[in-house]
Amino acid sequence: MSSRSLIRVDTSAEAATRDRAAIDAGTPSRALMQRAGAAAAAEIALRLGDRLRNGVLVFAGPGNNGGDAWVVAGALAASGARVRVCEPIPAATEDAKSERALALPHVELVQADPAQLAAGDPYRGEGIVVDGLLGTGSNGAPRGSIGSAVIGLRTMRERGAALVALDLPSGLDATTGEVNGAARMSLTLAFGSIKRGHLLARQVCGRIVVLDIGLAGSGADGGPALVDKRYVAEHVPDFATDAHKGTRKKIAIVGGGAGMGGAALLAAQAAWHSGVGMVKVLASPDTLATVREAAPQTLTAPLPQSDADVKRDIGAWADAVVIGPGLGLGGPARAIVDRVLGGFHGPAVLDADALTAFGPDVNAMAGLIGSRAAILTPHFAEFGRLTGTSVDEAERRRFDVSLPLAKHTRAVVLLKGQPTIVTAPTGERLVSASGTPLLAAAGSGDVLAGMAGTLLAQISDPFVAAACAAWVHGRAAWLVQKGKRSLRGFSLKDVLAQLNTAWTVQSSPTRAPVLIELPDIMPSA
Repeated sequence: MSSRSLIRVDTSAEAATRDRAAIDAGTPSRALMQRAGAAAAAEIALRLGDRLRNGVLVFAGPGNNGGDAWVVAGALAASGARVRVCEPIPAATEDAKSERALALPHVELVQADPAQLAAGDPYRGEGIVVDGLLGTGSNGAPRGSIGSAVIGLRTMRERGAALVALDLPSGLDATTGEVNGAARMSLTLAFGSIKRGHLLARQVCGRIVVLDIGLAGSGADGGPALVDKRYVAEHVPDFATDAHKGTRKKIAIVGGGAGMGGAALLAAQAAWHSGVGMVKVLASPDTLATVREAAPQTLTAPLPQSDADVKRDIGAWADAVVIGPGLGLGGPARAIVDRVLGGFHGPAVLDADALTAFGPDVNAMAGLIGSRAAILTPHFAEFGRLTGTSVDEAERRRFDVSLPLAKHTRAVVLLKGQPTIVTAPTGERLVSASGTPLLAAAGSGDVLAGMAGTLLAQISDPFVAAACAAWVHGRAAWLVQKGKRSLRGFSLKDVLAQLNTAWTVQSSPTRAPVLIELPDIMPSA
């Protein structure tokens, strides 16, 4: 990884540890509150300034998240906006009480039941509604007057208000991503780190902006880190001016069994779109005919039937091999995987049917991988077959569940999904949150395998290769989807077409105090 610090992906407990570490290091808790509220108010004014003239309604809860809300209310009122504040439960912490006292002379305190407030005529035209009800420590469905306020938030959104969450939408569990009735936000302003719940429930967070409030390097820094465009720019090298097809590397793709040629073809096309120098597809006869017609620059060879075939077509030629896209199931597929890994000792990506071929026999997989650089790319069902883990458990524990498999096989595990979690045998984890629902389609994993195989051949580090491939894969989908009102009408062909732009990543710094920004991945209503 780069020496530059990446944004951490925290649980609720880790976020609390990060806050406590900053306080113990000498930053007063109220100073953190003031930084958070001031930074949030500035972002609201910058991003939603055209709505400020319609007024701001702030929901302030009883805890420190409510204190953040009072700071926001005071700052926006000082800028000239008309600000109303509704507090379903009065401020209960000393910091929140102090910020309430400072803001109260400059805002209008609304004395109304939140549900009635949402339904009342005077509040139909609110431009911005700020959710400062519950913080990262809350769990379960909001109850009582707080629950009523969350219902009010949903009603106000339906009537056109722009909803802004402070740290995370109220009702959203920061660790598990359980939504618990949370309203869908236009903008979520997270403080210091991104929370697991943000990434697991993007549908309610809208655009996510992480703001620096002085927590960098404070506690919990062994957790997963979020891949960003700067990480990719720093780790994916440009080609030298005197590059040739050999220096751009050669990959072999083993797959494309009878009736499944599209998978191998997609992997090959993705490799070409990712800057590989040469591609060879080893597949069934009908697949090879399809590949020669659709991608004539691709070399072809039959699926290897002997050790001599592996040595000739892969071992003496390839810099890396991708095994599995459309390979098929059963004994013949397992024999091919064993033969290829036994005869070729270079870097390998095991995808799709190459993973399924082992069933639960992880020991055999580990033995064949040996000490080579390797990437495993399971989705949840494939992961479950390998490890005996249920799909539900794999999804629920996705940030942590891959570590035993990575350690045992000495391979990097790229657990596909939204978000994608990349785990190294050392326990280091990177998270790619660039994907969109457009990638939830057959063949998406084949594209990713071709991309990962290309990077693995070119930069040798499987951890970096897997993380960067996953991020660019997701970014290509976002570029297809950007600005569209529906995902319908698009396919992986469009994703492949966007890879030329997705790979062009500039290592430009973000605007302070923004640490990272994730787009709204749900089509506009």
